[in-house]
Amino acid sequence: MAKRSAGLLLYRSGDDGAVEVLIAHPGGPFWARKDDGAWSIPKGEQPDGEDPWSTARREFVEEIGLEPPDGERLDLGVVRQAGGKTVTVFAVRGDLDVTDAHSNTFEVEWPPRSGRRREFPEVDRVGWFGVEQARTKLLPGQRPVLDRLLDYLGTEP
Repeated sequence: MAKRSAGLLLYRSGDDGAVEVLIAHPGGPFWARKDDGAWSIPKGEQPDGEDPWSTARREFVEEIGLEPPDGERLDLGVVRQAGGKTVTVFAVRGDLDVTDAHSNTFEVEWPPRSGRRREFPEVDRVGWFGVEQARTKLLPGQRPVLDRLLDYLGTEP
């Protein structure tokens, strides 16, 4: 059975009035030199029996280190990533200052087969991007939520 995750995509109006979204770059050595096609909606694994909205909010705090703003919740549906994982995505309007963003950490043997364990942040940076730039940055399987958000808002990229 495919793993399930849930995520929260914040959006705001940028200086030019265009929609911007907050996305996260995964930490750790595997993603260190990857940029386009590597970023993600702040998300995490949804345990059996947990409501997707609760998972999305909890994971946002774990990955960004800040509470998500309150606001109208938009249900952007489910997307399937390349590995088969499904992600339920919600969106909330909010202008969050991410200057102090910080994520939880994970431990992995690094370098491989070295016997040494190192700790890395789950997310090494976050940023606000216009929709078209976010489309380039996001993992391909998550890109459809950008169109769903724009459709819901009735706006062009």
